[in-house]
Amino acid sequence: MAGEYDSIDVAARRVLGSPLQNLVRAAIFVLAVFVLATAGFVASGWSFGDAAYMVILTIFSVGYGEVHPIDTAWLRTLDIATIVLGCTGMIVLTGALVQVFAHYQIRNILGIDRMQSQIDRLTNHAIVCGYGRIGKQLAIELQRARTPFIIVDRNPAKIAEAEAAGHLTLKADATDEASLKSAGIERARVLATVLPDDALNVFITLSARNLNPRMEIIARGEYPTTEGKLIHAGADKVVLPTHIGAERIAEMIVYPTTSRFLGEAPQVRDLKRGLHEFGLEIEAVTVPEKSALAGATVGEAERRACGAFFLVQIDRPNGQSYVHPAEDTRIEAGDTVVLVLRGTRMTAGSIFTEPRQPFKMGRGYV
Repeated sequence: MAGEYDSIDVAARRVLGSPLQNLVRAAIFVLAVFVLATAGFVASGWSFGDAAYMVILTIFSVGYGEVHPIDTAWLRTLDIATIVLGCTGMIVLTGALVQVFAHYQIRNILGIDRMQSQIDRLTNHAIVCGYGRIGKQLAIELQRARTPFIIVDRNPAKIAEAEAAGHLTLKADATDEASLKSAGIERARVLATVLPDDALNVFITLSARNLNPRMEIIARGEYPTTEGKLIHAGADKVVLPTHIGAERIAEMIVYPTTSRFLGEAPQVRDLKRGLHEFGLEIEAVTVPEKSALAGATVGEAERRACGAFFLVQIDRPNGQSYVHPAEDTRIEAGDTVVLVLRGTRMTAGSIFTEPRQPFKMGRGYV
């Protein structure tokens, strides 16, 4: 509803001008009629007080008697001009006043000014361009993390959906630099363009980088070939949802134990994100009976890994768990061990899944 009103409002401004402009023009016109008519009566020999009083009575159509007789052709012509121009000006001025009151009352009812004032107060916020499948999930995560953000989308239905979810929105075309400025891009910390159209994401990235060179830009790409274009356009990071989804499915197939352990809990996702920033990963591995380390202690396993990982938890098949196990805790066949590791999962996982034979791990052989 607010978006439809904005469209009508913009069209009306182009034809009629803004309500405040119309009010100022009407007031200037009425003031000019008053000054000229008063000067005309003074030139006819009336005092300034009588002339001003006569003009006010005339343009406000009060209908009191004449202050002095209108008995000459000049006075009658002046009086007729004052009636026509003054009354017309007052009608226009009254209409402009009504237009101003109606305009700002409607905007207040629809919450348009309130929304824009909230946007103007944002600083170090995130701008999310597009409220599709990825944009919705991104908004949920940002809201959960209490990160200030604004949704920019030109689709009225999506904007209405975002507003219903309690998000701050701006109905605008994100490819337009004026729209990005309205979203406070100069004060924003990060912009995420997650539209399903790669060309639009590239264009938005170019515009955003031009408007705020210091801001971080994260862009979505549908095709791997778009990644280089987005980076060249100014994106700091590029996310390929299809590629990430395929990696996740492969991870579930290759590392089913890890997937079950990690799950989708927000706390686990936060942990993984924090570890990843330090170049670390987390993995859970079930120790088979013929594993090279079945029967070894935690200290032995970490020394044989040459610093490739450290063990943070052991879950026994009987339900018993050891959080931060001591170095002398033994690893038994069937245990699920949780590792924080450096390097790839295939290298770290192999130390437990390889049979009892010499294998290579880190910088040496065991």
